[in-house]
Amino acid sequence: MNYSDRLKRLPVQFFSTLVNKVNKAIAEGRDIINLGQGNPDQPTPSHIVKALQMAAEDPQTHKYSLFRGLPELKEAACEFYKREYGIQLDPETEVAILFGTKTGLVELPMCLLNENELMLLPDPGYPDYLSGVVLGNVQYDTFPLLEENKFLPNYSMLTSEQKEAARLMYLNYPNNPTGASADRAFFEETVRFAKENEITVLHDFAYGAIGFDGKKPISFLEVEGAKDVGIEMYTLSKTYNMAGWRVGFAVGNAEIIEAINLIQDHLYCSLFPAVQMAAVAALTEDQQCVADLVERYEKRRDVFVAACQKIGWNVKASTGSFFVWLPVPDGFTSEEFADLLLDKADVAVAAGNGFGKFGEGYIRVGLLLDENRLEEAVSRIEKLNLFK
Repeated sequence: MNYSDRLKRLPVQFFSTLVNKVNKAIAEGRDIINLGQGNPDQPTPSHIVKALQMAAEDPQTHKYSLFRGLPELKEAACEFYKREYGIQLDPETEVAILFGTKTGLVELPMCLLNENELMLLPDPGYPDYLSGVVLGNVQYDTFPLLEENKFLPNYSMLTSEQKEAARLMYLNYPNNPTGASADRAFFEETVRFAKENEITVLHDFAYGAIGFDGKKPISFLEVEGAKDVGIEMYTLSKTYNMAGWRVGFAVGNAEIIEAINLIQDHLYCSLFPAVQMAAVAALTEDQQCVADLVERYEKRRDVFVAACQKIGWNVKASTGSFFVWLPVPDGFTSEEFADLLLDKADVAVAAGNGFGKFGEGYIRVGLLLDENRLEEAVSRIEKLNLFK
């Protein structure tokens, strides 16, 4: 049996490789502190679970769902965006229900680009963006996210040829893996850039709820003209600890939303209705669970960063997401340092080069363990005598 050329071209799944390394170490009986994951460690809030249980008991949810999702969930998404960001959306034309936003991110190039047309991706960036490139059979260039520019793209670094050829661009703030945030001025610049160069923008807002130091992350759609050029994808995975539930949505430009709905008409018959009703409860009911979650991550960030700085590791605090982006000591590549931490300290981290060329020189840590384990991880690393 021969695989298709498209399947053969798919990149090695970075996170799968990382998980295999960690699982091998655990199978050897070692106490691994796993900071390399992006999987929320807290349970889904109980009121959301109860909403699922109640909906699952209704025989009506056992049938095929409406192809484009329940009206109740689309309306809940609109209510959520109005409440949280002051954005007015039409539930019929400006919302598409997704099987988690990873699905939407991979689908979008197939919706909007023809074979070999160009899209622009951040570097470092979420590795699965590249899956959409291959499955869509399109081309891509990257733009660097550099520390000196607060890990925001500098559009002036793009060539005139890239600006002319590109039809689609992905952004992601708060950012995975750097933990950086974007401000209104940057998104205003992005809208101008997109209009001038006729480039569609996808803003991956996966960590939209998680901002620190009293600063709430801004939605791309809050900026005037954003709906003219793009959409935003929002997942319930991080905000409500619903990673395994696989539910999210895209909002914004009606033509793009229709393209997503059209391709999904041919791929799926929408999400299990009970999951959709649980998502309605998450988006519309008491949001104290979200405030508690953000407080938890901020406390973990503060404890971890302070511990790193105490041993001489020059770490800067992230402003959003549940990640910290740390510089690698001199004399190591990202992968060498990550392997050293796993082999000698029983601490697993994600090597920065797995997120792109400009991720070299960094590692990513997930704040997805309690403070004691985070401090213990730093204590183990300190014993390697790498920092003075």
